[in-house]
Amino acid sequence: MTENEISYKIRGAIFEIYNTVGPGLLESVYEAALYYELKKDGLKVERQIEVPFLYKDVRLDVAYRLDLIVEDKVIIELKSVTDFSALHFKQLTTYLRLTNLKLGLLVNFNTSNMREGIARIVNNL
Repeated sequence: MTENEISYKIRGAIFEIYNTVGPGLLESVYEAALYYELKKDGLKVERQIEVPFLYKDVRLDVAYRLDLIVEDKVIIELKSVTDFSALHFKQLTTYLRLTNLKLGLLVNFNTSNMREGIARIVNNL
């Protein structure tokens, strides 16, 4: 399955959740619901994945966590904020670069228009 095919399924699950519960809940609620929907759709999904931090070929004793990773190909970074900030985009871009993955979705569930709450970020490897 390609990143675009995975992204299509993820977007469907996002809209299902948004249409069912609406905006304004905590990020952790949306994460649990999205994990459920994607698993139900038969996708491989992992939550709160700890990724080690390598600096100059040395593994440092810190890590960062990905909200969701789908089919080992697409990172989903969830937010429930008033608006995206430049930092949110930079964070996901860095996650993609550090994991060598190609596609990430930045999702803000705290919006009146879910179409505007989803941003695709592509890592041009």
